Amino acid sequence: MNVLAVGCHPDDLENGCSGTLAKYVKLGHKVFMCHVANGDKGHVVIMPDELAAIRAREAEEAAEIIGAEVINLDVPDLEVDSNNPAIVNKLVDAVRYAKPDLIITHSPDDYMKDHTEVSRLVFDASFSSSVPHMFTANPAHPAIVPVFYMDTLAGINFMPTEYVDITETIELKVQAANCHQSQLKWLKDHDHIDFLDFLRTVSKFRGLQCGVQYAEAFRQCLTWPRVKPVRLLP
Repeated sequence: MNVLAVGCHPDDLENGCSGTLAKYVKLGHKVFMCHVANGDKGHVVIMPDELAAIRAREAEEAAEIIGAEVINLDVPDLEVDSNNPAIVNKLVDAVRYAKPDLIITHSPDDYMKDHTEVSRLVFDASFSSSVPHMFTANPAHPAIVPVFYMDTLAGINFMPTEYVDITETIELKVQAANCHQSQLKWLKDHDHIDFLDFLRTVSKFRGLQCGVQYAEAFRQCLTWPRVKPVRLLP
């Protein structure tokens, strides 16, 4: 299978579903990690142009650990807009390039506008990618594929319908997240958050819910024609 994960900022997929993505890779599937926003405003001291370049490098390093290919749409932070035709076209073209069998993205109830806009973008673009007369660099991808929403930060306001056992890939998840030093150091210095411990704690909490050591949680988008009579999560 081809698996397309679409996150807002360069570390969001590592936080929400990288254990699952690493498991897909181990099972022989092709994984694409698409970052919509470039993360240019995610620091107090580092200026946006410099930070965007740093975060792009960090994303490539993290994807290498997971075994995924990166797609960077390079939209500035706080400018993600699901009604912007240029951004929609970028994501439609990314879907057509990846030719996914399923897509993983943010919950519609996530904690900030950029994230919820990405959720809406994925829902719309994954449909539009199948329309032949919507022209982008890549040809139409005929399938309207299933979409799975990944966990919110700390699992707040998120009731899972699916779990993935990531006990064997939890260390890859932590290693991938650790590549994002521009964010980890800032969170520790300014917010006093040990984010790697945060990730382990949430993964352990979700594991307790489904009877394994570590897990990631998902909820399927239940709209026609995205529901398939097979399990697509690993």
